Amino acid sequence: QVRLVESGGGLVYSGDSLRVSCAVSGGTFSRYTFAWFRQAVGKEREFVSAASWVGPITYGDSVKGRFTITRDNAENTVYLQMDSLKPEDTAVYYCAADRQVSLPRYPRAYSTWGQGTQVTVSS
Repeated sequence: QVRLVESGGGLVYSGDSLRVSCAVSGGTFSRYTFAWFRQAVGKEREFVSAASWVGPITYGDSVKGRFTITRDNAENTVYLQMDSLKPEDTAVYYCAADRQVSLPRYPRAYSTWGQGTQVTVSS
């Protein structure tokens, strides 16, 4: 079972960029699909992006073209590069993992979660 620890959140302004990280330990990094979800206050957890260990990547419609997910197999870390940030991107960002090759967009498909990192975008 892997352990996930997010970091890199903070306060930024509209149009800024920010990169959040998910450090992975305790498992075979290359055999997991990783995803990012986010949850704003009073809203349901929303799919952001996922990267399968066999290659495919997918993004939620609200972030497509602005966010980029990458996997660093050497560092056992998953990154989410966020560009052109908007106030509506404000949320707690969670890293999730599961041993599957598909790219599900619903939270219950993922067996392991990190504690989250807060991203606040001010106008």
